[in-house]
Amino acid sequence: MATVNINGIDVKAREGMTVLDVAQSAGIYIPTLCYHPDLSTFGGCRVCMVEADGSAVTACRAPIKDGMVVRTDTERVNQMRRVNVELIMTNHDQDCQTCAKNNNCKLQEVCAFEGITPERMSRLRRVITNKEQDTSNPAFKRDFAKCITCGICVRTCEEINGVAAIDFAFRGYKTTISTIGNKPILESKCESCGECVERCPTGALVVKNQVVPEREVRTICSYCGVGCGLVLGVRGNRVVGVRGDRQNPVNQGHLCVKGRYGFGFINHPDRLKAPLVKKNGTLTETSWDEALTLISGKIKEFTDKHGPNSLAGLTSARCTNEDNYLFQKLFRFLGTNNIDHCARL
Repeated sequence: MATVNINGIDVKAREGMTVLDVAQSAGIYIPTLCYHPDLSTFGGCRVCMVEADGSAVTACRAPIKDGMVVRTDTERVNQMRRVNVELIMTNHDQDCQTCAKNNNCKLQEVCAFEGITPERMSRLRRVITNKEQDTSNPAFKRDFAKCITCGICVRTCEEINGVAAIDFAFRGYKTTISTIGNKPILESKCESCGECVERCPTGALVVKNQVVPEREVRTICSYCGVGCGLVLGVRGNRVVGVRGDRQNPVNQGHLCVKGRYGFGFINHPDRLKAPLVKKNGTLTETSWDEALTLISGKIKEFTDKHGPNSLAGLTSARCTNEDNYLFQKLFRFLGTNNIDHCARL
């Protein structure tokens, strides 16, 4: 263990922790933009600058040592941070009211903390960017005018999903986040898992047609038998959004494209809500009792006439493991091993 003095407060910490780790453990706020706890440190935004033993360092990458003295709120530190944030803001779309990340934006948070005001920004020459949005992906869009090239999406795609569909491209003022060949995201090897969208600190990556929920409900994803935890955003009687449940030990907040974006079927008007039976050539809604009676009668008719091997069962990956187990148990009881699963076909 080591003792670090942060703003006059002695904090016990483990060797190997960074200044940012120790400050956060003590409840001391240090602004960040390119840092995310799920990812490796980058140190590119320089917004987490602090003074450690009199030297200016990036808190997210500076390892602590016993007896270190850290100051996070000196005039020198705040001046460096303000300059860095102001330079970012000169190239950033400042229409916050219509941004999907309004009031949930790390850049807004840092600007408020560092006292970035219209008066200060008026001293600088803003660059008006007319960058086109990439709306090719059906689930989310990329707004380059709101990108701060923090690299969180790049590291997320490489370190969490292992796909590396995007990276930094070009140089200097023209540096941007790009796919291979600078093609639209839909034409890249992106798997649309949405992990980068979940972690983007600004409105550069947002879900299409996003609706703010009024409450959240924890549940389990029904798309396969893995059992990933979901947090559903609900508004009225509609599911309007999904995020991964970080408390679930199965997925720890990570989701695939189906779990994160495939919830449209829940409120779809064509969703089947009752069993259908063909009557006079037309599928008609009926009760479960009538449907089960019809099925059991057909099963008995076929087994009596052709034997149990005339039966075959096809189950679904959308069922739980327990449901699939019971389904195959039923068909074994009926005397057949002709059972298959849609995920194998």
